Amino acid sequence: MTIPFDGQRLVDRARSHGVRVGALCRMLVAVPSLSGHEGKIAEVVAHEMNRNLFDRVRIDALGNVIGTVGCGRTKRLIDGHMDTVGVGDEAAWQHHPFKGKLEDGRVWGRGACDQKGGLASMIIAGRLIKELGLDSGITVWFVASCQEEDCDGLALRHVLEHERLVPDYAVITEPTGLAVHRGQRGRVELSVVTKGRSCHASTPERGENAVYSMMPIVREIEALNGRLGTDPFLGPGSVAVTRIECRTPSNNALPDECTIVLDRRLTAGETGASAIAQLESLPSFRASRATVAPLTFDAPSWKGLPLRQEKEFPSWVLPEDHRLTRAGVETARLVLGAPPRIDRWVASTNGVATMGRHQIPTIGFGPSDIALAHTPEERVAVDEMVKAAAFYAALGPVLTAMDRVLEFLEKGEAPD
Repeated sequence: MTIPFDGQRLVDRARSHGVRVGALCRMLVAVPSLSGHEGKIAEVVAHEMNRNLFDRVRIDALGNVIGTVGCGRTKRLIDGHMDTVGVGDEAAWQHHPFKGKLEDGRVWGRGACDQKGGLASMIIAGRLIKELGLDSGITVWFVASCQEEDCDGLALRHVLEHERLVPDYAVITEPTGLAVHRGQRGRVELSVVTKGRSCHASTPERGENAVYSMMPIVREIEALNGRLGTDPFLGPGSVAVTRIECRTPSNNALPDECTIVLDRRLTAGETGASAIAQLESLPSFRASRATVAPLTFDAPSWKGLPLRQEKEFPSWVLPEDHRLTRAGVETARLVLGAPPRIDRWVASTNGVATMGRHQIPTIGFGPSDIALAHTPEERVAVDEMVKAAAFYAALGPVLTAMDRVLEFLEKGEAPD
């Protein structure tokens, strides 16, 4: 297949921006940006998009930064989220979480891996597209999204449903270790509640302890992990108790209510409804007359706009023979100089909005290793950010080349 641009020139140009992408990532890491508090980093991202030759830059009603390159008929969306989780125990960090230290060719700090390395790469990709004239016939929306850590997909749902930016395909820049990712498990957050009857703790036989009613449920939920559904590509579903709390009049009274929160990962064929039905069929669940319901997210964004949705996020898989998957593999081969690994995310991403809810073909490609996310060892290699930037810039021309080949084949002609 003949690529309608000089691929080596693009890779070389991306390498020439190595210092630029490293400095940009360090700048982004130095700005704390917890979910719901992304205002400062949004300003920085918007400024850097303007500085890196984007045609248009704006901040939408929710607080996403949307940078546009080109104005052609083919629309594509590249997403990287601005928000991060908290720091935790600062003493556990080898490098200060907000200094953006550069050491051994890597940027260290909170968000370096998840997801500011991807953000820096996609901003430089916009510059590459403009510098090399790769914006002919396309419109690329670079979305720096908010609130992903608290409610994945919420920001892109706003972009698709309220801003009405509907792309032909999407790329998620979450860390993949420079593999091409084409799917992920879904998830649902569930609240399970048991009720009891409070009494003085000196005479517990007079009441009913809601915590004791919950204990066999927790044991049966743990045992579910051995018999949940599975999928050859996505793997098995999973469930974990992530929070437990009770309501009690005092430390000297029996709790009259106990609540646990579950993180239930959904493999192909599973839904929030099927996960709830599975819980309701547990013997301990029925015996304790427990109730279960999905959690709801309704926290306002940094701009004060609240969007409400149940915390259920569908699984999704893009077929391996889909034109976007094949283009992603060809683009990665061009950038890496070798065939890439094809894989899926274990965690969830904003792809639950593009592909999961709206069936917009979506792949993922990003710098760093997802295993470093949310840890005190977060880091991203500058070289990987350079390659990711080249990938995002090259994907459009590679897709164009593939379409030309298909057009020739349909006409019975020999492609170049």
